[in-house]
Amino acid sequence: MTAEVHEIPLSTTAERQAVTGEMGAAPAQDWVIVTRGIVRNYDMGGEVVHALRGVDLAVLRNEYVAIMGPSGSGKSTLMNLIGCLDTPTAGEYWLNGALVSEMKDDALARVRNREIGFVFQTFNLLPRATALHNVELPLVYAGVNSAERHKRAVEALERVQLADRMDHRPNELSGGQRQRVAIARALVNRPAILLADEPTGNLDSGTSEEIMRVFEELADEGQTVIMVTHESDIAAHARRIVVLRDGRISSDDRRENFVKKLPTKP
Repeated sequence: MTAEVHEIPLSTTAERQAVTGEMGAAPAQDWVIVTRGIVRNYDMGGEVVHALRGVDLAVLRNEYVAIMGPSGSGKSTLMNLIGCLDTPTAGEYWLNGALVSEMKDDALARVRNREIGFVFQTFNLLPRATALHNVELPLVYAGVNSAERHKRAVEALERVQLADRMDHRPNELSGGQRQRVAIARALVNRPAILLADEPTGNLDSGTSEEIMRVFEELADEGQTVIMVTHESDIAAHARRIVVLRDGRISSDDRRENFVKKLPTKP
């Protein structure tokens, strides 16, 4: 049975206008992410899977948002679309003023490299490279000169309180430190959004709290953070929590309202 889908409690009139605006009309500059009626279908051996069934979402610049839901809810599909790793079957996706849902692969890759910093649960660090070199890597691919690469990598490591570990290799770092290196690498291109996929999935509870503090500090500094997770206690660190069920948004709450709905721990 399909879960009942309630009207999404968009918090402001401006937010409603952003997602219900005329198709093809760019949203106001305050909105870094706007999806309008996003649909994503997959043909699985002749059977059509409806992963997303019309998602309307608007994220303000500098917001800290968690996207969560059970397995099969569509959250991973939505993450791939937000991250420009996939394109929708129907609907519009605007990222930082660009209609990326209409772009071809080469243009999508350029937007992805320029506008999005990715953080994964598996860190994806080069084992033989120092923390500094790992953070510099996206700038190498972007053709940034050596002096500027070094300056920006040091700045990124300082933002995650890891400047004293920049010459260490991954096997000389704790799990939390490795994830902070990965966050610094995601920040080094100065992206419009930081997109974190289950960023605490490989970490213990204490280290998870450490990483959540890093994201909160980045959000306080003005970085837009989008975190995808299936864990409600991790999602509760964000300032806004969007819950997906059956390919639709079933709730969109501010942190204080979301926390009130969580079951009381024994």
